[in-house]
Amino acid sequence: MTKSEYTTLKERLNEHAYRYYVLDDPAISDIEYDQLYRQLQAMEEANPEWVSDDSPTQRVADQPMDGFQQVRHALPMLSLGNVFSREELDAFDQRIRKAAEEENIEYMAEPKLDGLAVSLRYENGRLVQAATRGDGQVGEDITANIRTLQSIPLKLRKSTAPEVVEVRGEVLMTRSGFKKYNAWALENEQKVFANPRNAAAGSLRQLDPRKTAKRPLIFYAYSVGEISNPEPQFEQHSAILDWLKPLGFPVNKMNRLVEGAEGCAEYHARINTERPNLDFDIDGVVFKVNALALQQQLGFVTKAPRWATAHKFPAEEATTRIEAIDVQVGRTGSITPVARLKPVVVGGVTVTNATLHNEDEIRRKDVRVGDKVFVRRAGDVIPEVVKVVESERPAGAEAFQMPTHCPVCETRLQKEEDQAVLRCPAGFACDAQRKEAIKHFASRKAMDVDGLGDKLVEQFVDKEMIRGPSDLYHLTVEQIAALERMAEKSAGNLVAAIEASKHTTLARFIYALGIREVGEATARTLATHLYTLENIQQQDSEALQKLPDIGEVVARKITKFFADENNQREVQALLDAGVHWPEVEIKDTAELPLQDMVIVLTGKLTEFNRDQAKARLMELGAKVSSAVSGKTDLLIAGENAGSKLAKAEKLGVEVVGEDWLSENL
Repeated sequence: MTKSEYTTLKERLNEHAYRYYVLDDPAISDIEYDQLYRQLQAMEEANPEWVSDDSPTQRVADQPMDGFQQVRHALPMLSLGNVFSREELDAFDQRIRKAAEEENIEYMAEPKLDGLAVSLRYENGRLVQAATRGDGQVGEDITANIRTLQSIPLKLRKSTAPEVVEVRGEVLMTRSGFKKYNAWALENEQKVFANPRNAAAGSLRQLDPRKTAKRPLIFYAYSVGEISNPEPQFEQHSAILDWLKPLGFPVNKMNRLVEGAEGCAEYHARINTERPNLDFDIDGVVFKVNALALQQQLGFVTKAPRWATAHKFPAEEATTRIEAIDVQVGRTGSITPVARLKPVVVGGVTVTNATLHNEDEIRRKDVRVGDKVFVRRAGDVIPEVVKVVESERPAGAEAFQMPTHCPVCETRLQKEEDQAVLRCPAGFACDAQRKEAIKHFASRKAMDVDGLGDKLVEQFVDKEMIRGPSDLYHLTVEQIAALERMAEKSAGNLVAAIEASKHTTLARFIYALGIREVGEATARTLATHLYTLENIQQQDSEALQKLPDIGEVVARKITKFFADENNQREVQALLDAGVHWPEVEIKDTAELPLQDMVIVLTGKLTEFNRDQAKARLMELGAKVSSAVSGKTDLLIAGENAGSKLAKAEKLGVEVVGEDWLSENL
């Protein structure tokens, strides 16, 4: 056995990996590969000085990492704008044609892989660093985990590769691999994943690369970042993809060159049709101007290129049967009908419940128990019943009748004038409303009681340990420790968290009270303009309407809440229990540089907590809205900004990136 024989065997194994993962044309069986791999291991055990970092045996590190270090990208990893219709796609193409002064534009069309974007840095042909996209400027170092992926070369196959080359692409888990992994996880009492994307993201953030190595992950390259010395001269994006293949990178075989909006639309329709049969998840199609000179001319807006867009697919739908219709009682007494479904997978998630919204909606769609229905789920939105397949309605299916009395406390339900929602007027006398009100009171954006989960709240109410939020502050360690699955230590932690929540802000306290129509923004308006709880309690409806963004309906809800004797007693009980806050600083308008600016936040923020950013903007006088309109002064766009960004550009609203927050807050 010589070192030359070792090198030959090592290169032979790397070549077989290339043929298998990149060319999809294996030359040997898995058993033969495993035999060769064991031979290589034996050689390296006998001659450890021969081992090099591009050996197949060196993909998995022996020890877990302490954490993930930050990596600043040499060139930003850009996010993409979105289009959702043929009209928006035509408008995108028209902007490109106008800028290029050409009648027809060639685009590279690629499936939008639903995984995790990564950047791979090679120096002198060897993989030296891998990083997540992060905020586009800074990501996390996941080199040890990326090395475990067989589809990523540790050493580039061409000796003529540039001194530095940065390859961008997507790591994902195949559907078949996802299914096999979850089956294995169940058998071994390990965590199962909700969908392949979560599985891929979770796998790359394992501190122990040995765990990542067990996950069936694959990689597809779709672009390059920094390239230097010598820098190849490309004229088209398609040429870059062709150049990456012989270096050892898998490139999606479904990529196609298309012409104009018509070609884009046809590709989108075809891929959407093929989508159910693919072994990986996609959530749309990406269109990129193929000519690099035109890309350079078009440039960027915020963190997204003007020369590319993602055409998202419609929300995924599936059909199933309604097995029952129940009603739920919300925090403010609202009665919501919910369809209990025969389990069905929609968008990679098993759905068993779907909202029916209200009585009017049930009537409009004529939803009945036993019906076959279309169920839609878009992103993280609550699944909903879209329509009924009336031709398959079972004989004897009766129209659903909303209850006349609360299913929890049996109080007669009421419907306010011009309102579609039935409500239980019992308030805290209704256990369902009491539970939801206490959950809201303790939630992160309200009093932020760490460790007080929904199940515990339900136990407290069911066992009559508490009747309102103020009772939380009188619970003892002994009482809590006596509950099922609660130990003395966890009970002590919860009591400490409840005690810590006593120190809050006036705005949080107002929000925590759960006044109908009073969200975070309105609570902050009340606090910053009226300064004290006493002032807020004493205002009449007319006075409240003089405050920014408080109309007649909201003003009436606020005055009604504080006029109620039960609410007055509960507020006083909270104050007597020790809930307090610092005095609200009375600011001169000169100290409010964002006074009356309407600002919208969109996309994922990486350097800022969204709630903190929103709160700080409001402190500086801004009105933070959830929707873009003609009144919007500024859109702050984070990672993966979508339809709000498109609408802002259409309306001519100023758009800035997350770095604007760093400079102005």
